[in-house]
Amino acid sequence: MSNVLVVGGAGYIGSHACLALREAGHEVVVYDNLSTGHREAVLGGVLVDGDVRDVEKLKEALRNYRVAVVMHFAALISVADSVSNPIAYYEANVEGTLSLLSAMVDVGVEVMVFSSTAAVYGKPDYSPMCEDHPTRPLNAYGESKLAIERAFPHYERAYGLKISKLRYFNASGADSKGRLGEVHDPETHLIPRAFNAVLGGAPLEIFGEEYSTPDGTCLRDFVHVTDLADAHVRVLRHLQDGGESGVYNVGTGSAYSVREVIQMVERVTGQRVPTISSPRRIGDPSSLLAASDRIQNELGWMPIHSDLQEIVESAWRWHQTGWHGSATGDAG
Repeated sequence: MSNVLVVGGAGYIGSHACLALREAGHEVVVYDNLSTGHREAVLGGVLVDGDVRDVEKLKEALRNYRVAVVMHFAALISVADSVSNPIAYYEANVEGTLSLLSAMVDVGVEVMVFSSTAAVYGKPDYSPMCEDHPTRPLNAYGESKLAIERAFPHYERAYGLKISKLRYFNASGADSKGRLGEVHDPETHLIPRAFNAVLGGAPLEIFGEEYSTPDGTCLRDFVHVTDLADAHVRVLRHLQDGGESGVYNVGTGSAYSVREVIQMVERVTGQRVPTISSPRRIGDPSSLLAASDRIQNELGWMPIHSDLQEIVESAWRWHQTGWHGSATGDAG
């Protein structure tokens, strides 16, 4: 087993990946500046408080902890924020990843699993989308992730790195044992926003109710964060066993509408979700659905926790009983 540096490991998806790595026998070192992550999400092991753009500190961590593999989750992830503040997204997501790659090259660490996003695809030409779908991002978040994806082959040819990219869809749910969950500030994801509305917060905004879908609301592919974490561990094992770099969609191939999610939240919580209707957001497609045949066929991955009821139930347990810090964040 290996020493793994998890960059952004104090965030939502990264912290769940740390759990999965430890359960698979790896030693985990979390590297996070805690600007959007949580110290409480680092469940044992080592935490290095550092910025992903600090090449010298990254090199120090890679050397001191004899790191063999990097998992990279650190990123800004809000689509809306990326439209109004693209500078921050290019600095964090592009400059930050280039700094990490430079540190890896200098120290001689050659394997990375990279957290990418379905936002690199843009508006779907067909659905479900496979990994060969054209990449035409609609916002700076997707563009910043795609810019780094396009840099990887050059680093692989020049420096011998092996880097696999995971493009996932709507990360959701929480650890089944209640150790970790989803907390963002501000909250932008549908399920926790619905919980906030149930518990007396602002009504849940439904952005667009006139899409060409059965109930007029967007259709999305929700994948449980525990299944996402398992995908990262499987990709890591594949690379360490001599497998080639690759790109993998991680989704379920099943879509639920916003209204279907609201109905499930109401069933699980036993309470009505107050809603208000808002205009559709620019660039929001009516449906986003993953074709994940490649990772299933090549690595044996399956979304075993991603039934919508299990997703909502696990998230609700966390929302009621989990720790809740003042800020969160992660890649996605």
